[in-house]
Order: sequence, then C-alpha cells, then structure tokens
Amino acid sequence: MNEQRKIVVIGCGAGGSTSAQFARKTDRKSIITIFDKEKYPQYSKCGLPYVISGDINQCNDLIEFTEDWYKKANIELNLNSDVINVDFQKKIVYAKKDDNKIEKKYDKLIIATGSKPVIPQIKNISRENKLYDGIFIFRTIDDAKKIEKYIKKNKNATIIGAGLIGLEMADALFKKGMNVNVIESLPKILTKTVDEDISKLISDRITKYIKLYTGYLAYEIEIKGGAIYKIYIENSLDSKKIAIETDLLILATGTKPFLSIFNQSDLKIGKTGGIIVNKKCETSIKNVYAVGDCTEYLDFITKKPINVGLGSIVVRQAITAGINASGGNQELQNGFLQTCTSEFFDLEVAAVGPSIENLKEFSILSAKYKGSSLPEYFPGGKPITIKITVNKKTGKIISAQAIGDKAAQRINTIACAMLNKMNIETFRKLETAYSPPIAPTLDVTTLVSDIIVKKINRNQ
Repeated sequence: MNEQRKIVVIGCGAGGSTSAQFARKTDRKSIITIFDKEKYPQYSKCGLPYVISGDINQCNDLIEFTEDWYKKANIELNLNSDVINVDFQKKIVYAKKDDNKIEKKYDKLIIATGSKPVIPQIKNISRENKLYDGIFIFRTIDDAKKIEKYIKKNKNATIIGAGLIGLEMADALFKKGMNVNVIESLPKILTKTVDEDISKLISDRITKYIKLYTGYLAYEIEIKGGAIYKIYIENSLDSKKIAIETDLLILATGTKPFLSIFNQSDLKIGKTGGIIVNKKCETSIKNVYAVGDCTEYLDFITKKPINVGLGSIVVRQAITAGINASGGNQELQNGFLQTCTSEFFDLEVAAVGPSIENLKEFSILSAKYKGSSLPEYFPGGKPITIKITVNKKTGKIISAQAIGDKAAQRINTIACAMLNKMNIETFRKLETAYSPPIAPTLDVTTLVSDIIVKKINRNQ
C-alpha cells in the first residue's frame, strides 16, 4: 500500500504541535495538517507569567516553532482557523478561516483542543458576555499583551485563585511594583499540589510580599467609568465582608476541557469532563486520538481518572499519539505521577503524587524534615524542607513535596523511585553525592526516609 496516510491535528499547542512533529518523524511521507484558532504557532503558555514579570523580554520570544519551521517539516499549518465540526463517520474535519470554509479528509485524527478558563459567578464581572475593562483571564499571548497595558507601578492588582498559575502571576505583578492581593475560596493555597502543613509554610513565606485572603469568596465587583474599581469578598466561615480597591483583576480560577464541537458525537467523556484515552492515546472512536488538557487519564498511585494539565504530561501524550497515528507503536505508563514544580517569591516548590486529601483510601505514614543544601559548617547553605508519604502496609512511596533549594531535583529523584515502586527501606539507602561546597554527606531525601522507617518499625 503506497497511498499516503492523511493525519489531521486539531490544535497547535504543545499537544497538537508535538503530535504532528512526532508523526512526521515516524512517517516522512504522511500528509499532516494542523488547525488552530489562534494566530500564533506553538508557544509556551507556561512562560507567559515570566513575560509579565520581565524575566522574558516579549511574548514572541515564547514561540518555539515558527511558521517557516512547519513549512520545512512539510506540515500544513492553518492558523486563525476554527474547527466547527468533525464527521467521524466520513472522516472529515470542517473548519472556517475568515469567510472560507475548509474540508479536510483524514485517516487518523488527533484532538488537542486544550481547555478553556472557568469564569466564576461574580456579580458585575461582565456585560453582554464581555469582561469589564481591567478584568482578565490568562491563557494566551493576547491575554498577556492586554494585561501588560494595565500594569502600573504602585497600583493595586488582585488575583482570584491561589494555584500555581495564580501565585506565579502574583509574583510577576509584585516584581512590576504592584500591590498584590490574592483571593482563594478554599482554606489553603495550592490545594491540588501540596498538603496543609506544606501549604502553611508557603503561605507564611509569600505573605511577606502580598496580601493573601484564604477562605474568601468573591461575590461582587464595583465598576467605575466602565472599568473595575473594587471587588467584594466574603469569608466562608464568619461571613466577614471586605472591599478591596483594585485596578487589575486576573481570574486564575481553573480550566475545563474544551470539547464543545464534539457534543453530539460518540466520543466518550470521563468523570472529570475530559476525553477518555488509553495507553496509546486512542479514544472510543477508531482512528481518533486525543492528547492534553482535553483528556483524562489515570493517576499512577490512586488509579483514579485525572484531568491532564501539566505541560510535561501533555508532551508525553503527544509523542505517543503522534507515533501511533503515523504507524508506530508506543504506550504510556500505567498512570501519571503528576510531578510538578514552580518558583515564586524566591521560593522553589515541587511535588509528586497525590496530596494526602486524595489518599484517604490508603493507610499512610508521613514524615517531614528541614535541612540544608550544604553541611552545617560550610557557609552559604540554603534551607530545604521535604515531606514524604508512604503506604504503611507496603512501605512504597506514594507522595512527596519539597520547598527550598533545588526542590525540583529532589522530587525528580523521588519520582524515579515511585515509578519503579520502590520501598522506603530501599530508598533510604540511596547513595547521594557529597562535597562540602556542593552537597551534605546525607541528603534530606534520605534523612526524611530514615524518619519514616523508624515510624514504621514502631508501628509493627
């Protein structure tokens, strides 16, 4: 069979673009087409806060592959193109660009439509489905460019949502000289990422720079001259109400899979609202794959479905889908570890595995240790706090969190142990590199493991 394989990809973010790239690497002769509603080719959404802060000069620096790159790779790139329908029976994608309608037949389809922001129900947040001036979502290059125009030194900025994106934006606006407020409806920050005790350590650190309102729900916005002037919040415990004057409001209230064009299809959607995919990133419809924020897959530890959102996971899915769609054979692991990291207000944060709140079905033991990046006698050591949680019955590591110097490197080491289902007794014997100006004799990862082993032995 010499007929060229036709591969169509919906979405040119990290998921869609990477899928197309690996499809091309696997099959040099296939006809590959990408549709994307944005006007930019693949760029790093994770880098957007650092454009706002000034760490990255301009938004266009985030573009990872230019339009010329796609031409050289013989990938047809259709930007500013909205996919309006897919006929899975006839294997046709229908798109619209300006006034032109496009029909594209496929043999294999990769869905990488991503997610869309969740807009909270707040009185006066919008008019005729348009946010008032000074109120922004934060997902795209165009969003970042609009926000940049509103940044003014010594003015007030407010962020709703204290997840990783919300705190990265808080740091960025602080660096630009703004007075920053962060509002979180839940009792603690980074609820999906860290446990309560680690969350408190982070809160204590960042409140030196910003005002943090946890357990507060935003319920109304006051508009003055067509733009935001005040935001009103209420405490969920004692109903205390506070009015915050603000010139800029950023909504970092989460996202949900963008799947509206597939509402009438047989595409199976999971409990989390994402497309269900298997190890090969195949969907419930033959010859159709899906990757990224629009999908759900299993958590490595709990085996429960989770929404895919981390860029590192998206790319792994995309590689798998691209290879398989072009005739190769690749599989994902049995669940994702959800290893993540970030840095804000000069504090590095990293985590792997579910938080304790999501481990209620397990019998667990945890230990926390605060140490230094260098031996005590050597000047310049930086603090590092690490927490590890194990399955009490098996001794296997099921979660870890770290804050401080090189937190991500330590969490990466633990992620490797978790992927290989390592017992804490084995992990504590890990030989770590030592040199006075570089690292202590025993790293905090092994020292905290010693504490857990002692707890296990006491409970036997």
